[in-house]
Amino acid sequence: MTYTFSEEAFLPGLERAGVLGIIRGTDQNAAVAAALALFEEGILFVEVALTTPGALDAIEAIAGRAPAGACVGAGTVMRAADVGRVINAGAQFAVTPAVVEAIAEAASQGLPVLAGAFTATEAVNAMDQGATAVKLFPASAGGPGYLKALRDPLPHTPFVAVGGVGLAEGREFLRAGAVALGVGGPLVGDAATPGGDLTAIRLRARQFMELITEAKAVAP
Repeated sequence: MTYTFSEEAFLPGLERAGVLGIIRGTDQNAAVAAALALFEEGILFVEVALTTPGALDAIEAIAGRAPAGACVGAGTVMRAADVGRVINAGAQFAVTPAVVEAIAEAASQGLPVLAGAFTATEAVNAMDQGATAVKLFPASAGGPGYLKALRDPLPHTPFVAVGGVGLAEGREFLRAGAVALGVGGPLVGDAATPGGDLTAIRLRARQFMELITEAKAVAP
């Protein structure tokens, strides 16, 4: 299986979606169920961290059952060798936790990549290596004010706020200029673990979708 989501279409699609669901689970089947639940509630961008047991098989299963317009990616991609593996599994984008060798490799293969960075120097380095956007991580360490300060000298760098971003924080990060939110625990909860609560993840997904709708309604 190969990815079909073009690099040119990825960022506009993520901006329209507003939320990237981050699945870092303990069980392959539960991770798949969590992703499909998010899709059904309208959150169409989902990443599965490679730290999840059976992550590549989970990505393949999710990609095979994803609805039209949905996009599944691989998270915690570190090494250049990981890029080919996640592409073969059907990942349509990659996410890194830091400025790592996988960024340039993904870019060379046309795979969109959200590159983890915290400082201005890291953000510039990530974009120079071919990142599609910068994952401000951990966003909660600096807060919305820090994101705004980063955007002042880097107005053309798309930032996705990730790490400690709940509903209240998400609203402020969007106001500060984040193109989207990457949300793990505050959205997924325990849904990616055996016996996880899929009803709760659906409720939280609806709340995040309402947040994005409200944010777009007041955007200039």
